[in-house]
Amino acid sequence: MQTSTDTSRKWWVLLSVAMGIFLSTIDGSIVNVALPTLEEALDTSFATVQWVVVSYLLVVTSMMLGVARLGDMIGKKKIYMTGMAVFTTASVLCGLAPSAGYLIAFRALQGAGAAMMQALGIAIITEAFPRSERGRALGISGTVVSLGISLGPTLGGVLIGGVGWRAIFLVNLPVGVIGLAMVRRFVPDWHPPGGQRFDAIGAVIMFATLVTLALGLTFGPTTGWDDPAILALLAGAVAGLVVFLIVEARRNQPMVDLRLFRDPIFSISLLTGLMVFIIIAGMFVLPFYLELVKGFGPQRVGLYLTVVPAALGLTAPVAGALSDRYGSRGISLLGLVVLVGACFAVASLDADTSTLGYIARLLPLGLGAGLFQSPNNSAIMGAAPRERLGVASGLLALSRTMGQVTGIPLIGAIFASRVLSVADLPASVDVTDAPPWAIVEGIQTAFTAGAGVIAVGVVLSAIAYRLHRQRVRLAAGESAPADR
Repeated sequence: MQTSTDTSRKWWVLLSVAMGIFLSTIDGSIVNVALPTLEEALDTSFATVQWVVVSYLLVVTSMMLGVARLGDMIGKKKIYMTGMAVFTTASVLCGLAPSAGYLIAFRALQGAGAAMMQALGIAIITEAFPRSERGRALGISGTVVSLGISLGPTLGGVLIGGVGWRAIFLVNLPVGVIGLAMVRRFVPDWHPPGGQRFDAIGAVIMFATLVTLALGLTFGPTTGWDDPAILALLAGAVAGLVVFLIVEARRNQPMVDLRLFRDPIFSISLLTGLMVFIIIAGMFVLPFYLELVKGFGPQRVGLYLTVVPAALGLTAPVAGALSDRYGSRGISLLGLVVLVGACFAVASLDADTSTLGYIARLLPLGLGAGLFQSPNNSAIMGAAPRERLGVASGLLALSRTMGQVTGIPLIGAIFASRVLSVADLPASVDVTDAPPWAIVEGIQTAFTAGAGVIAVGVVLSAIAYRLHRQRVRLAAGESAPADR
């Protein structure tokens, strides 16, 4: 058992954890391209096959905080290894699934393993690296996330076309086995002090709250936001959150220590992270522009969609290293400012935009996100005490997941509403039937709204930056380094 921080094997720890991060992120995007194939191969309907994605998402989202709290109680290594083993086993089961029902169940099991890895990966990396190198390490982990997201559709298309849909799951086996062996060998087994109790009531309330919220946001765009079931789910999520806060405030050992949110810098960092992932998730409307306006085929569309994650992946390690040297708050604020300009740039796309013009507009989106992400993650993890690193890591992962879950219906609703409005089409018409100029209008409106969202984040981040500078002056004078 390890009782103190050991940084001697930090890069091996990062590599070991990165393999799990890569598996869980690539599997989230690789399955999306397989849905039409799965519908045909398993002889089922699209309404059924979409649960292959939804079941995974629901389990990951709902388990995140409970797993994070357990990591702070009994140790992160054991849970992370369990998650990697569950994920790898479930991947094999998915690859062997004889029917849609079995595949959905195994995907839910896969989601349980992914939740264990995503909730604790950042915490393990934070513990493994000294404070002076934390931003760089978290930047590299951000690059791994970007690689998983960007390679998923391309690799999925290659595997489905060349081998078959089962290969997109079975390919996880060798990576999972090697990663599990590396985690066992290199990740320190630090255990927190004993005497802690798990808040089962709080965990159940939060689980139910996140499930209802994820269901409402997932099915709201297709069934209609005024559908009684959707309204009931969203109202239930709000009520669940209120009850959770009341219960947690009265607990001696809550599942989520609400005192973390008394730090405005911690709260602002989580909120701005959520905002950024809402915009990144909103990129799902770009294929409508690329296919229906520019007339590009699927392969070319897939290539063009890698511009943002590639730029993010290249920028994140550099931004993380800079944050170690100059502080995280100023660099993350700069990233948000770049993102506002990037959203306006994307909003200037039109039917005559060239390939170079498209790349020039999309690159700043990835650069801004890369500048923001790793310094912001470092600020969040740096604000949490060691005994709460698991929960902080879980909240960070949850903000990313909820940003994606929220961003798709939000940006999608803005896009679709504008397209149908300017084309004077009834709500029952699919946006793919709208004229190209109307789709351009929808893209422009969606990313102009995105710029407004990030502009709010800029204001909040500026407040956090000012608060941090005040703390630096009070604590150590003007010569103290910025937050790391």
